[in-house]
Amino acid sequence: MSKMRWIAVVLLGLIVLVVTYQMTTIGDRNAAVAQDIESNPDGDRALRAMLLYLEDDRMFPVNYLKEGNLVFVGIDGLWWREFEGQGAPVRLLIRGEQYHGHANTVLDDPAYKEDIFARLRPTAPEWLPDWLNGKLVVIRLEG
Repeated sequence: MSKMRWIAVVLLGLIVLVVTYQMTTIGDRNAAVAQDIESNPDGDRALRAMLLYLEDDRMFPVNYLKEGNLVFVGIDGLWWREFEGQGAPVRLLIRGEQYHGHANTVLDDPAYKEDIFARLRPTAPEWLPDWLNGKLVVIRLEG
């Protein structure tokens, strides 16, 4: 095997190891963040992040912006697809308070997304392509 091929194989192996490590430890990191948000609802982390529970009880700590009866979330990764089409019911824990709502992904209004992301994620790099910059999920709170 040529030297370049060996380098490519080694690099691919390292990438696989890093991705595998990230995937296997994300649950532990999420659990630690969730515990901090639950135990310290007035702490720095709880001021910026909430816990979002899906119908199947999967939980994600996410940054959020709450305005009236709407909660905005920017989702990186593929799980934003849970909220495509008709959307899905969700449960939220925001600063120690439980909420229920209905979440929908906004895919067809770039100006709206840009307006919300300017407040929700003001430090996202301008050069970052839209497909890497997350999806906007809008949660309408019930009650």
